[in-house]
Amino acid sequence: MSARNALIVSAIALLLAGPAATQDAHNGHEGTHASTPQEGSASTQAFEAANTKMHADMAIDYTGDTDADFVRSMIPHHQGAIDMARVELEHGKDPELRKLAEEVIKAQEKEIADMRQWLEVNAK
Repeated sequence: MSARNALIVSAIALLLAGPAATQDAHNGHEGTHASTPQEGSASTQAFEAANTKMHADMAIDYTGDTDADFVRSMIPHHQGAIDMARVELEHGKDPELRKLAEEVIKAQEKEIADMRQWLEVNAK
């Protein structure tokens, strides 16, 4: 992984740490979020929709082919990052985070394309 991609992945992890911290530690991604005053905001609703879609799409039928299962589950994970970055672009104000969101979209779209190509060539 390049240093730039490592930075992007780290930034995504930091962005996700806030919502993740409010989830039930025993349920991982499937925990519930704590109620906040901003619960009904447009950006919160968009983040929740992106998160729900990502987790539903990641619930693949595993084949036992580790490589193919990894790629099939990572594609929706990366798409979730793109969807969350688009929420930032639509609602966010911080110029640095908006720039990061643009970089996330560009990097994740390329990786999704690479993974889809891998599946075409390698998956049974």
